[in-house]
Amino acid sequence: MPPTTRTRRGALLVAAAAASVLLTSACSGAAAPSGGGDAAAAPGKDDKLTITVYSKFTDREYGVVTAGLNKLKAKYPNIEIKHEGNQDDDKLTQSIRGGNPPDVAISFYTDNLGAWCSNGSFQDLKPYIDRDKIDLDQIPEAVRNYTEYQGKRCAMPMLADVYGFYYNKDMFAAKGVTSPPKTTDELLEDAKKLTEYNADGSIKVAGFLPSMPFYANQAQYWAPNFGAPFIGPDGKSDLATNPGWKAMFEFQKKLIDALGGHDKVEKFKAGLGDEYSADNGFQKGKLAMIYDGEFRTAFIKDQAPTLNYATAPAPVLTSMADKYGSAFTTGTIIAIPKGAKNPGAAWELIKQVTLDTDTLVDMANGLKNVPSTKASLTSPRLDLQPQFKTFLDMYDSGKLVSNQTTPIGDAHLKAVNDFAEKWQAGSIPDLTEGLKKVDAQINDELKQKGAGG
Repeated sequence: MPPTTRTRRGALLVAAAAASVLLTSACSGAAAPSGGGDAAAAPGKDDKLTITVYSKFTDREYGVVTAGLNKLKAKYPNIEIKHEGNQDDDKLTQSIRGGNPPDVAISFYTDNLGAWCSNGSFQDLKPYIDRDKIDLDQIPEAVRNYTEYQGKRCAMPMLADVYGFYYNKDMFAAKGVTSPPKTTDELLEDAKKLTEYNADGSIKVAGFLPSMPFYANQAQYWAPNFGAPFIGPDGKSDLATNPGWKAMFEFQKKLIDALGGHDKVEKFKAGLGDEYSADNGFQKGKLAMIYDGEFRTAFIKDQAPTLNYATAPAPVLTSMADKYGSAFTTGTIIAIPKGAKNPGAAWELIKQVTLDTDTLVDMANGLKNVPSTKASLTSPRLDLQPQFKTFLDMYDSGKLVSNQTTPIGDAHLKAVNDFAEKWQAGSIPDLTEGLKKVDAQINDELKQKGAGG
C-alpha cells in the first residue's frame, strides 16, 4: 500500500479542493440531481460491452483491485473491465461535469460523499437495492452511515479502514509496562514512563507524540475516543458546547506539557520520517505508541519486518472506560456517477466487489484492508495475522464510529485540525472561546451550502 496511492489518510487539503469543485458544480447546476427513477436493467449473459472504472489505485494495489473487478467475468464473460488507476476526486468530478464520466467511480474520500449525494454527482442506488432485495444489514451500521447522506444511498463500501493503537513490545518490557493503555489517564502515565531524553534534555524516544495533525493524529480519528461529535442534533457545529472536545484538547495539552512543552515536542517531531516511508517514527523505534489504521501492518511487514509490536483498541477518555474497544472507521467507496453509459452493468460490478465474500477476502488479503461485510470477516481464507486481527475484532464489535457526512466535504475536519495546531502551540488563550470561533466558521460554511451556494 504505497503512500502515493492512499493519500486520503491525512490529505485534508486535497479532499478540500475536491469538495470545493463539487460545491461549485452544485451551485452552477452542472451536476444537477439525476432524479432517481427505475434501476437500469442488468446486461444479458452474452452482452459485449466495456465498463470503465476510475480509481486512485496504482502499482501493486492497482493489480489487486483489477483482479477483484475482473471476477465479474465469471458471470459476464464478454464484459471487459477498463480500470483506469491514479484518477483522483478532482479528475472524477471534472469527468462528471464534462459529461464523460466512468461507469463506476471508486474514491478513497468519504468526506466528499455529502456533496456527491446532495448534488447528484453519484446516482441513488436505492432502486437497485430494492429490486435485487439486498440486505444491507450484512454491513455494519457505521459503515452504512458513511456511504449514505440524509437517507440517500449513493455509494457502497468496498473495503474499510479501522483505526486503533500500535505499541512497541520491547519498549514496554524494558520500562515495565505490562499492557497497552485503555484510558487516557493510563496513556498519560505510560507516555511519561516510555519517553527517553538525551543528555541535553531533548527527546530521544517519545512514549506517545501528541502533535496534531501529524501521522494519524487527526481530530476525526481521536474524536470517537472522547465522545466528541462534529455536528450536533440541530445540524450545526457542536464543539464549544460539547465536553468531549474540551476534554480532548485539554488532554492533548497535558501530554505536551508532560513531554517538556511545545518547542521540545516540535523539535523532536521535525526529526521523524515521513508517515508512509521506511523512516516512519514508530517503525524506526522513535515512538513507543501510535494511532494508526490496519494498513500499517502491511507497511511494517514490508519496511520493518523485525519490529516487535502489537495492536489494541485506542485508549478512551477515562470517564468513558466502558466504551473501550470502539474505533473510528472510514473506507473506500464505490458508486455509479451521473451520466454513466452502462449503469446496469456498473451495478453488477459494484455488487461483485462489495457483497461477494470471495472477492472481498481476496482484495482484503492483498491490500491489508478490512473486508466490509460480516460474512467476509468470518471467511476461513481471511489472513488473520495477530496484529491485523485486532482491527477485524474492532470492526465486528458493534462500537464503530464514522465521520458524519456533510454537504461541505471535509471543511469542518480541516477547521478543527487547524485549530488543534494553534492550540498546541499556545496561541489560543481561551479554549472555549477558540472553539466558538471554529463553530462559527463551520456554521457559516454550512449556512452557505444550505442557501444553495
